[in-house]
Amino acid sequence: MAVTEGPDAFRASQMRARDMLRGDLEGEELEKYVQERIITTTLDKAVSWARGNAMFPATFGLACCAIEMMSIVGGRVDVARFGFEAFRASPRQADLLILSGRVSIKMAPVVRRIYDQMLEPKWTIAMGACCSSQGIFNNYAIVPADKFMPVDVHVPGCPPRPEALVHGILTLRDKIQGDPTMGWRSRYGAEGTEEVLPLHSSADSVNVFGAPRPGLGEAPSA
Repeated sequence: MAVTEGPDAFRASQMRARDMLRGDLEGEELEKYVQERIITTTLDKAVSWARGNAMFPATFGLACCAIEMMSIVGGRVDVARFGFEAFRASPRQADLLILSGRVSIKMAPVVRRIYDQMLEPKWTIAMGACCSSQGIFNNYAIVPADKFMPVDVHVPGCPPRPEALVHGILTLRDKIQGDPTMGWRSRYGAEGTEEVLPLHSSADSVNVFGAPRPGLGEAPSA
């Protein structure tokens, strides 16, 4: 009877590996050994698996939720177990933007510019009630993140605990590994790197809130 667990099983596995390296395994024993250690998959699934387990979040915080975001790299939560601990100071080296706090209307174009400078493919987590639905700041100065950029995962709370953010990170990892195309982003016009105002000829302008309205410093169109 074959031993399947315990120290004896580990010792037996070592002996089989030694026999394989020496060339002593042949026939059915060799075929069984190879079948137990080979996984077949597609290139797309392998790339999605690698992306989902080695992401680089941007070192970017907005408000009180940023304190909770900082704590996920500590020993208590240890997000390094999932490959998310390498926070990058440059958006050109990051592919995950965690919006940790409220976003004001004045800050929204800056956030969008940082998102546009990030690597492709890239993802976004809206952390906290303020960033997701304006939260307690339900007034004209605050704007939800999904109004000016695509958001992949919303993490509720005011502020959410570090464990909640890790749950959102793992949810995002499942989405990346299960649906690598993210075709729903076309609804937000997020296929390229810029959103250009139709009334402007410059390719450097970023369309965050649509075309300007008459009476707000812009002349009405004829």
